[in-house]
Amino acid sequence: MDDEADTRMLIEEILKSAGHEVVLAADGLEGMRQYHSARFDLALVDLFMPNQEGLETIKELKQQFPDFPIIAMSGDALALPLLSIAQRIGATEVLQKPFSTEELLEAIERVLQPKPRRTAKE
Repeated sequence: MDDEADTRMLIEEILKSAGHEVVLAADGLEGMRQYHSARFDLALVDLFMPNQEGLETIKELKQQFPDFPIIAMSGDALALPLLSIAQRIGATEVLQKPFSTEELLEAIERVLQPKPRRTAKE
């Protein structure tokens, strides 16, 4: 989810080139509607969007789907403190724009890695 069409298209191109399926949303409300109609493996959420901003979207996703992986991103001047807040409320990873293709793909790989199962002995 990102309100900037150029950013959405660039991320879509990067992810499709890496073999991922991509669904785009211009804001949090659209992203939430799409997630309810077809589940996804993860969400990339920009913090500054119209209609429903990123922190609200992250909170809503985490309340409804606690284990759903989310990567929060922002390039705004206020990004660092807000990215920290995003992580505290449930973002699995955070990325400050501009980020490289490698940084994006590595963050996605980290959040999609299966979590090790705990045994009864632990």
